[in-house]
Amino acid sequence: METTISVIVFVPTMAVTVWLLAVVIRRLLGVRLGPVRTILAAVLVLFLTPPIIQGFAPPDPATVGGGEAILLSAVSIVIAALLAMVALVILEVLLPTGSLPGPLELWRGAGRRVARVRRYWTITRIALRHGLGRFLRERGGPGPGSAASRRRLGRSLRMALDEGGMTFVKLGQQLSTRRDMLPAEFVDELTTLQDRVAPVPWDEVAGVLAAELGRPVDEAFAWIDPEPLAAASVAQVHAARLPDGTEVVVKVRRPGVAAVVERDLDILERLARTLEARTAWSRSFGARRLVGGFAEALREELDFTVERDNLQAMAAVLAASPDRGVGVPVPYPALSSERVLVMQRLPGTPLGAAAPLLERLGDERRAAIAAGLLDTMLDQVLVHGLFHVDLHPGNLLVADDGALGMLDLGSVGRLDTATRVAIGQLLGALGRGDSVAVSDALLQLVDRPDTVDERELQRALGALIVRYAAPGSTAGATAVAGLLRTFTSYGLGVPPPVAAVFRAFATLEGTLGLLMPGFDLVGYARSAGGRRIAEALAPDRLPGTLEEELAALLPVLRRLPRRVDRIGEALEQGRLRVNVRLFADDQDRLLVTGLLHRSLLTVIGAAAGVMAVLLLGMGKGPELSDSLGLFPLLGYGLLVVAVVLILRVLVVIFRRD
Repeated sequence: METTISVIVFVPTMAVTVWLLAVVIRRLLGVRLGPVRTILAAVLVLFLTPPIIQGFAPPDPATVGGGEAILLSAVSIVIAALLAMVALVILEVLLPTGSLPGPLELWRGAGRRVARVRRYWTITRIALRHGLGRFLRERGGPGPGSAASRRRLGRSLRMALDEGGMTFVKLGQQLSTRRDMLPAEFVDELTTLQDRVAPVPWDEVAGVLAAELGRPVDEAFAWIDPEPLAAASVAQVHAARLPDGTEVVVKVRRPGVAAVVERDLDILERLARTLEARTAWSRSFGARRLVGGFAEALREELDFTVERDNLQAMAAVLAASPDRGVGVPVPYPALSSERVLVMQRLPGTPLGAAAPLLERLGDERRAAIAAGLLDTMLDQVLVHGLFHVDLHPGNLLVADDGALGMLDLGSVGRLDTATRVAIGQLLGALGRGDSVAVSDALLQLVDRPDTVDERELQRALGALIVRYAAPGSTAGATAVAGLLRTFTSYGLGVPPPVAAVFRAFATLEGTLGLLMPGFDLVGYARSAGGRRIAEALAPDRLPGTLEEELAALLPVLRRLPRRVDRIGEALEQGRLRVNVRLFADDQDRLLVTGLLHRSLLTVIGAAAGVMAVLLLGMGKGPELSDSLGLFPLLGYGLLVVAVVLILRVLVVIFRRD
């Protein structure tokens, strides 16, 4: 009975003591530390206090008075707490808080980690099997120097991405549009990647439909075809009919694909971080930024509510533009959700299989259809800032009368006003053949480095204009590739929205070639850009334009006299001051912070070393045991701290980044 009472009293007392010590240690250090390591430090205090008391106590404990005993216990607890805080600081240096998951997180995420490790191993084996392992190391050796070697490496990359599965296939398809980053041989190989999978059985599709619609499939649709019209890795499409007789198509997300995509995207993001830390080539084109943009686009593609909203927005854009015979399906929001999209079934034949129909329409009608599609795309880019980013032949339907229907708006491009204006200025400058104006417009579109030789850039752009934009030239995709190579050679970064514009027009060239062979995309875009600028400067539109500009400038003009008066008054009275923010740039702050950290580590390490030498030369001090004194313990501990800190500084000094 007494033992039980003692345990009942002892356990809460120890818990409260440990909690109080943990709170005190956190307060003394002044930073938030992990609760587990703080509690362990408090337990360490309890274990260290008795031997420290024994070391300080005189040989005959009976001679110690009550006050001395309290003072001795307090000093011992303080020393033990200091040692525990030193252990916490060392642990924080070696393993910062948050670098390791907590116990609950470890337990909950064990399954995910096991699956991720298996996937890591699978991806690594695929990379090694296709000869890509050397590019995952810090120094992967020189890159391919000839076109043939680049073609072989591109083929290996394509085969590895194809074997990696759906997420990696889509990554390769996106990379195939980035001619500003990859050699032409890589792009040619990656464009052959096909998103091909076996269709999902109808029973699973029906289960997804019933769960999303909240009712049986036969209640929502009068008829639905169990055989899919098309099957891809993300979704498959079925023909259906609503109870009122409207023909629709039903796009259903494949079951379980979201979990697979999230797992692979997590691996890609981790791999991008690792590659940027280890390799120069991945830092040069921003692997993390590229993977981040890809992950965002793929997550949007998985959420069909995004495509539903894009369809509605694109329908509004087309309604606000002149009718050029281009439309999009009408979505049915009441029947759509994150995993299901129901939309109008447009009549027509996919452009890739519409050659007989186009031949019947005749060359004049085909040229008009191609011009209408290009004008629609220019309206989307220059006027509305919302455009279809991937208008390849599979995403375009041709009706019997030549009307066009755009499909697959899961991902669209969006441009702000400044970017739209700069693109319009670029087209106008191309129409005039003005390399200086082209250079100015491009520098507004791209991320320019700190220094760029604008005169050399103007000469290079002038050569491109003469080669590709002169009258009679039809090298559309080649011109885009040449322009992107110019960006790369001058260190100009292409923002994702601008890259999407170039990609959209490069893809559109092939589509226009099927609509009307020999269609001059560059020439028509050049003339269309000049025509649009002329329309903007037409006499009947100038008053409206001037009113808009004056409305924008009026607040500035109203504040200008007052500000000039204040500046003059301050200058007259000698109170004129200029505020300059020191270290406003992140790189400057990082540099100064790094220098201060290294200096502090050096000073602290040197001080700890001096204190260690002094303590080791002062004898044993208070005995903690028969063979161990306090001064040697503290001295060797400080010596370890000094060595660790000095080594950290030396590693940073001698490491070549």
